Amino acid sequence: MKKIILFSILIISTLAVISTTANKTYFIDNSKVNKVNKKYGDKAKKRVELWDNMLQKSKDEKILKKLKNVNDFFNKIRYKTDPKHWKRKDYWATPYEFLGTAAGDCEDYAIAKYYSLRKLGVPESKLRITYVIYKKRNTRFDQAHMVLTYYHKKGATPIVLDNINKKLKLATKRKDLKPVYSFNASGLWQAKNKGSVKIGKNNLKAWKSMMNRI
Repeated sequence: MKKIILFSILIISTLAVISTTANKTYFIDNSKVNKVNKKYGDKAKKRVELWDNMLQKSKDEKILKKLKNVNDFFNKIRYKTDPKHWKRKDYWATPYEFLGTAAGDCEDYAIAKYYSLRKLGVPESKLRITYVIYKKRNTRFDQAHMVLTYYHKKGATPIVLDNINKKLKLATKRKDLKPVYSFNASGLWQAKNKGSVKIGKNNLKAWKSMMNRI
């Protein structure tokens, strides 16, 4: 009888350890995971846990692999315009809202990628969310669009992380994109014919609103 009791205790203890390990997150606070679960449900919670898992697997990778992993992960999420998704003309979702609802538009992809790479320790100075005009080839079609750009060093040609063209490419290879301005958490830049010029701090209302919700 004692052996059965001890065996039962051992099984319960093992299951408790397994359960704790399965629910443990490394980059995303458990409190945030629980908030997503409460607001959006179990599937949303699983998406956030998969996000955390991707970040964990990427932490020791070289920078190009980190960029690719983050880009590929978020590009799997469904595109949906703000008026259809949020019933608003323009809404910048947090990464948790983006994953929670499993849909978003261009700035949501760019913001989530930016946030993820910052979590992985990529310096803010190397990352900018860039507002561009997307020109579809062989048409007169122009569209306002946002991408994330990564600068290996100051003055370097950035790598573009995009949800339209899903492959990592140097900005010089993206003739379909015309940069207008870019920003990160601390600065705002205006695009010029060659390069860009910093014009001040990031005082964008949509950015501040989004950051206040994270």
